[in-house]
Amino acid sequence: MGIKLVSWNVNGLRACVGKGFLDYFKEMDADIFCLQETKLQEGQIELPLGDEYYQFWNYAQKKGYSGTAIFTRYKPLSVRYGMETDEEPEGRIITLEFEQFYMVTVYTPNAKRDLSRLEYRVEWEERFKCYLNGLDKLKPVVVCGDLNVAHAEIDIKNAKSNHGNSGFTAEERGCMTSLLDSGFADTFRRLYPDRSDVYTWWSFMPKVRERNVGWRIDYFLVSERLVPLVKDAGIDAHIMGSDHCPVTLEMEELER
Repeated sequence: MGIKLVSWNVNGLRACVGKGFLDYFKEMDADIFCLQETKLQEGQIELPLGDEYYQFWNYAQKKGYSGTAIFTRYKPLSVRYGMETDEEPEGRIITLEFEQFYMVTVYTPNAKRDLSRLEYRVEWEERFKCYLNGLDKLKPVVVCGDLNVAHAEIDIKNAKSNHGNSGFTAEERGCMTSLLDSGFADTFRRLYPDRSDVYTWWSFMPKVRERNVGWRIDYFLVSERLVPLVKDAGIDAHIMGSDHCPVTLEMEELER
């Protein structure tokens, strides 16, 4: 027995439910299932997930924007919304504390096409790294979500033409390198260092997904000391319902 985790940027949960979300949720039978970009407010959806799941939601103040959620079979010891405080208005982070690890789901801010939010993004990344490092000093951390960056050239179809574009700037890639160097492992790339043409996001432009012209921007990261417990990391690129596909992680069981 192990623990199965799923992360999915659903780009609007209500729309995704209309495109088979619940079928995938039931099929995966995950212990922890994390969402990003739920794009809804409290009371706008009721999910029939069964009594065995605790549900935690972080809603953005702005309607139809951002938002995260975690559904877990484990009852957490504590829950935190946001980083240092609960005052962050965009609903981007949920942290659940369990007996032996922290579970963090995140929807990292986009730098925007014109890079108008790049400076904010870099500052946010530094705070997030410090936040995760602080947790990691207490107990190991599992981090998942849409990190809005293709880290290496192998993680993007057209690397050369995308250099400097939002999600593939030197600054954003450098932030990811800094986070990993601070004590975290990109589980998929650690297991499959040379696997190419594997992506988690495709633009809505015609035929882009069919031709697999994508970016790998959704991740499961773990504290380095959890790496020996990682059994597999997957990308369910065949699952539709969003412009992102789900990513998965299987680990030796930490607790029940």
